[in-house]
Formats: sequence, C-alpha cells, structure tokens
Amino acid sequence: FDRPLTSPRSKEAKQQAPTSARLQRRCADVGERMAGCCSSGAVQVADDSRPLTRQNDDIKKHLDEAEDSEKGVMKLLLLGAGESGKSTLFKQMKVINKDGYSDDERRGFQSIVWSNTIVAMRSLLAAFDKLQVAMPAEVAEAAEKMEEGTTEREVLTPELGTLIHGVWTNEEVQALYRRRNEYQLNDSADYYFDAIQRIADPNYLPTTDDVLRSRVRTTGIVQSDFKIHTTTFSMFDVGGQRNERRKWIHCFDHVNAVCFVAAISEFDQVLYEDDSQNRLDEAVDLFKQVSNSKWFRNTSIILFLNKKDLFEKKLAAGKRFADYRPDYDGPNTLEGCIEYLKQLFLKQMKPGGLPCYVHATTATDTNNVKFVFNAIVSIILEENIRSSGLA
Repeated sequence: FDRPLTSPRSKEAKQQAPTSARLQRRCADVGERMAGCCSSGAVQVADDSRPLTRQNDDIKKHLDEAEDSEKGVMKLLLLGAGESGKSTLFKQMKVINKDGYSDDERRGFQSIVWSNTIVAMRSLLAAFDKLQVAMPAEVAEAAEKMEEGTTEREVLTPELGTLIHGVWTNEEVQALYRRRNEYQLNDSADYYFDAIQRIADPNYLPTTDDVLRSRVRTTGIVQSDFKIHTTTFSMFDVGGQRNERRKWIHCFDHVNAVCFVAAISEFDQVLYEDDSQNRLDEAVDLFKQVSNSKWFRNTSIILFLNKKDLFEKKLAAGKRFADYRPDYDGPNTLEGCIEYLKQLFLKQMKPGGLPCYVHATTATDTNNVKFVFNAIVSIILEENIRSSGLA
C-alpha cells in the first residue's frame, strides 16, 4: 500500500488533477464558454488581450469556488474485501439520508433480485456435484425444468417459483445448504428462497429489504453525496475483489475517514477468487495494509465488524469458532468472539496513529446502521474540528 498501485503520476500532474466530479463539470462549463467565444470571433488575441484575460479570470474564479466548496465536504471511503457488505452500507445511506428508494427505483431492482435468486439456486444445485452428494431424482427433474425456463432470460414466473420452492424445501437440499461454507453461495440466498412466492408474483415490486439484500458486484468507484444537518458528506464505494483494489488509489486524497468493513460471519469460508485463502484472514491482512498505509496516516479509521446476525446464527447452529481460530480459547458466544475479533484487528495497527473506532454491525438492519452512523458522524466532526485547531 505504500507503493503506488497504478503508474505513478508526477507531482505537477497530481496537483492539476480535479478534486471531484463537480470540479470537472465546472471546468467543462467554463471550457464550453471559451469555445463559444472563440467560435464567434469575440477573442482577438493579436489586437487585444483583455478578453482572454477575462476568460482566465473566469476560469480561476470557478476553480477557486470549486476548491472552497470541497473544503466543507466530509469524504468517507468504504474499504474491505469482496462481499463484506460495503455496498449494502452504501445503499443504507440512501435509505437513511436521502428519503430511500422510490417505486420506480425499486422496480429497477426486479431483474437483479430475480437473477440473484436464480443464480443462487444454480449454485446450490451445483454443490451436489462439488461435494459429491447424490442428487434426488425429484430435485434433478425440477432443476432441469428450471434451467430450461431460464436459459434465455433470468425471469421468475409463478411456475418457476413453484419449482424453486419445491427444491428449497427438500430435506437433502436443506442438508446441503447447511454445508454452504464449503462452496460459494450468496448470503441472501435463503432470504430470497423463503420469499420465492412473493418474488415470483407477476406484479412483484421489490421492497427496500429486497433492494438492500440484492447483490451486484461493485466495479470501479461509486460516489454518493448526502447532507446531515448542515454538513455535506461524500461516500465512495469501491470494488473489494483483489483485481479491483488497484483502483482505490484514486480515492485516497484528503478523505476524512476510512470505513473498513469486515464480514465476521465468513470465518469458515474461502474467497470467491482464491479458494485457498480464508476470508477472515484476507480481511485481517487487508486491514493491516490499509491501517498502516501512508495514505491514511492522518485519517480516522472506523472498523465495521459486519454480518454479526449471520455470525450469531452460525454459532447457534453449533459451529465452533475455535475450530477455525485455534488461538481463540474463549466461550463460543457472540460477545466473546467479537471481543477477540476486535483485538485481532486492532493489533494489526502500528502504534502512533489515530485511534480506530470499532462497531459490530448488521448492514441489512437499517436501525442498527442508523445508530452506528450517527456515532460515526460525531467522531468525524470532532476529529475535523480538532485537526483544524479549533478545539
């Protein structure tokens, strides 16, 4: 992390780089004005340089205004490994701070929910072969019909819904689902399978919960702006898979806080992109890189120990945390394991930096996220006041 993840830029080029998309738009507006003036013949540089001087002044004025507006914006960067829940937290900001999703916006998630449901069922059925378990004849028949009905388009119909419901309620399929840590399956699979009759209805309109649990892999960088009281926030969500991380460099400059998201429920799972690497180990390694990077030396770091609801369910189902973390000798309880995980992450940080604030979260729980985010806002504002010398 202390070496450039992309081709290094010169100091001059870095200084000239626009600080935000808004600055780019403003520069473009000024450029259009200049183009209009040039095309109309209004600028006579050889005879009179004053019009060009006025244009230069106009550009400088807009650049100064953009720079001033950026100074009042609190920038938050969401980081973490793939499928840790970053994008769900990102969507929660719209629910909490921007009046949520309209009917039209939720309708736009219909095809995503359908695709998530169908892909999850395919993954579940493929696990029979992967784990070398014989597939029951009735499940095989339903799987063939489902594949025929979704080959050209991933659209759920009442008929497909009935097929998926029959497969999901099969005892041997349920037994295979309990072994889901041995293969790749979306965390929201059971949520959608349990609601299959509602989702497969011809008049289906996704709920806010459906939207929050939907999964679309984040590529590149996505920005959302929102206001809390009189403070404007810009939150950046970035891809978490390994091949996406090189793009994070573009968000590093002058962020007020890094929100690192780690899915603690994935202690018994391996990476989608590398089945030899445990997901929790990957999150710890990545946190070590981020928290000790020169880019964040003077940046507040907030650690989300996310998916605590799924973590608790695994413990309640009999999964022993110590079987996957041999150095853990505490009780097999949510509280005991979370305290261990908190210390595991914190000890990755070198001494001397800013403090790290830790919160256990369930990203799909709006009330939980709202409570935690309000605490984070207070921390960020306090840190900002302190760093400006006003405290």
